[in-house]
Amino acid sequence: MVAAASVVVVVGTATGMISALGDGRGADGARPRVSSSPLLQPLPAVPSPSPPATGSPSAGASREKKARSEPSPSRTVKKRRTTPVSTRLYRHPESRVLDWVRANPGDPRRAVIENRIADQPAAVWFADYSPDSITSRVRAVTSGAAAQGRTPVLVPYAIPDRDCGGHSQGGAPDLGAYDAWIDRFAAGLGDDEVIVILEPDSIAQSACLSAGRRADRFASLARAGRALKDANPRARVYFDAGHSGWNAPAGQAGRLREAGAASAASSDGIFSNVSNFHGTAAEIAYDRAVLDALGGPPGLGAVIDTSRNGNGAPADGEWCDPAGRALGRNPTLSTGEARIHGYLWVKLPGESDGCKGAPGTFTPSYAYDLAR
Repeated sequence: MVAAASVVVVVGTATGMISALGDGRGADGARPRVSSSPLLQPLPAVPSPSPPATGSPSAGASREKKARSEPSPSRTVKKRRTTPVSTRLYRHPESRVLDWVRANPGDPRRAVIENRIADQPAAVWFADYSPDSITSRVRAVTSGAAAQGRTPVLVPYAIPDRDCGGHSQGGAPDLGAYDAWIDRFAAGLGDDEVIVILEPDSIAQSACLSAGRRADRFASLARAGRALKDANPRARVYFDAGHSGWNAPAGQAGRLREAGAASAASSDGIFSNVSNFHGTAAEIAYDRAVLDALGGPPGLGAVIDTSRNGNGAPADGEWCDPAGRALGRNPTLSTGEARIHGYLWVKLPGESDGCKGAPGTFTPSYAYDLAR
C-alpha cells in the first residue's frame, strides 16, 4: 500500500536520521560514531490531503504490510515516576548534515541548511547488530542529553527479518539474539527522560511473515517494551503504527495490541509517518483513530514524524526524494493537540532515499530544496 521507512546504509535505519554505529572495537567502550540513518525502503506513498497547518509545516515517509500475533505474558509493573517529559529535545552533536555544515563554510546554501535543518533535534538510530558495544553507545547519547537537561529520541532498529528482506534488510540473527540486544540497549538508557521509537515498520510491515513468525515477533516487541521501561521508568516507548496511507486504523490497532502497545508495562503509545510525507492533520486523525481502537490506559498517545511532510504526500505517489516536498513542523513535545505527545524528526531531512544521492547519504541540494 505504501512504503517502508528507509534503506539501510552501512548499518541501516529509516531514511533521514542520525545513526549511532559501532566502531568495531568490540567491548562496550565504543564511542558512538554517527553515520546516515537507514533508509527504510518506502513503498509508493499514498497522497493524503494536508490542509495548511498552523505554525511551521510538516513532513513524513511510507510503507506497506500487515500482521497478527500474541504478546508474551506481562510481568509485574514496577512503580514508575510520573515526572512530565521535558519539552526540550536533544540534538546529537554528530550527524552527516553537521559534518557538511562544518566542512562547507563558504557554500551559499549553508546558512539555510544549518538554521533550518542542522540546528534541529533529530532521532539517533541504532541500526547495526553489535551487541558488545550497544550499551556504551546508547549511554553516550543519553548521558549527553542528560548533561544538557534535554530529552533524546532513540531508534532501536535491529529486529530480525527487518524490512522483509528489502533495502533495509538486516538486524539480529534471530529473536533470541534480538531480545539479548534489547536488554543491552536498555542498559544504556540511564535514569533521565528518553523517548524510544521502537522498530519502525516492525508491525505495519509484517505481512511477509507467517502467522507463527508474526506471533513470535510481536511477543518479542512486547518484551522489548517491558525491558526498556523496566530499565528506565522515565523512558517513553512508542510502537509502530505505520501511517495514514497504509493500514486501516482498526486492523493496525489489532496488530499493535498483540505486540503489547496497549499495555502500560510496555508502551506509552504509537508513532507514525516515519520517513514519509503524509500531512500532519491526516496523521493526527489517523493516530487518534488507531488509539481509539487500541484501547489501553488513557495516557497512551502518539508521536508523528514531521521531518518532510510540509507539503503532504506527492499526488503521483512518488516516494524516492520526490520533488516539491518541504520540511514539516519543527520537533517539539508541546503540540497543543490532545493525545499527540510530540512532533519529531525521526528521519533527518536531506538524507537521500536513493534518487538524489546514494541511499542514506546527505545530499545538500535535496536538503536545500526541502528547507528554502
